[in-house]
Amino acid sequence: MRLPVIDGTIRAMNQSSQQNRTQMTTQHTAVQKFEISEDQAGQRIDNFLLNYLKGVPKTRIYKMLRKGEVRISGGRIKPPYRLQAGDLIRIPPVHQKPQKEGPSASLNDVKRLEQAIIYESKRLIVINKPAGIAVHGGSGLSFGVIEAMRSLRSELPYLELVHRLDRATSGCLMIAKRRSTLRYLHLQLRERQINKTYHAVVAGHWPEKLTRVDFALQKSVIKSGERISVVSDSGKASLTHFKLLKDMSQSSLIEARPATGRTHQIRVHCAASGHPICGDSRYDINSQSPFSDRLYLHAYSLEFRESEDAEKTKVVAEHETDWALID
Repeated sequence: MRLPVIDGTIRAMNQSSQQNRTQMTTQHTAVQKFEISEDQAGQRIDNFLLNYLKGVPKTRIYKMLRKGEVRISGGRIKPPYRLQAGDLIRIPPVHQKPQKEGPSASLNDVKRLEQAIIYESKRLIVINKPAGIAVHGGSGLSFGVIEAMRSLRSELPYLELVHRLDRATSGCLMIAKRRSTLRYLHLQLRERQINKTYHAVVAGHWPEKLTRVDFALQKSVIKSGERISVVSDSGKASLTHFKLLKDMSQSSLIEARPATGRTHQIRVHCAASGHPICGDSRYDINSQSPFSDRLYLHAYSLEFRESEDAEKTKVVAEHETDWALID
């Protein structure tokens, strides 16, 4: 069966999405009551409220739960409670800070993400994430992809990362619009039913016969607190399939298809094979890379099903423009 391939050329979002954004009210003066749908089921009540009551301090939400102001079908519940379809939620009057219609001043680069959407349906968004942007905020970062997308698409009640990419890695990143979609894609990830293909530029001449690397990998934490992986006989089984795409003067363009999902698996397998990824300051211990301006690792394509009754879709993210300068 021929798969539908989505062109990865970066395109702008439909302008109508700008018109659909509305500012949230600053004060709910009456009790809110509504019923949980099948798609909303499974979430912890505290996470649901944090997402639903945008602008309300986390301390206020947990105080509401602790004092019993939030009720499920008339009864008190605790933060770990998981919502079930048909639950009737009562939320007390609450003050919310107004949400800005567009990105806040701290989100100067979110327009890049708006233009980087390469696939969108009623269930899912796939973006061609630029290198250098984290997938979520934290560790001194004011925002990440998911915070930016929630700001840009404030009219959507649910947006969650399906998986992650390292900050330095570019390419295909999935964001679910529905909890049911998130659960189904997570199931496919666990069962290795989503085909991931990466492209990388590595130092030196990659041997054409080197098509499989299976060094076992073990997680480690360095002084900075960063998680890394090291080759170790006591580590977990790891397998990456490789293919030489282009042999160049000082480097090689390769394809990598991970069969397992260990931390930094492709980066470590390339380095341990004697051909570290160009720009990989963490694993290129001998500084073999002829290019050090960025990490040349790109999530080139994803092949998945959005739902059980859907056919497979393949999404392709084109390389960033700086890749064209490498030879």
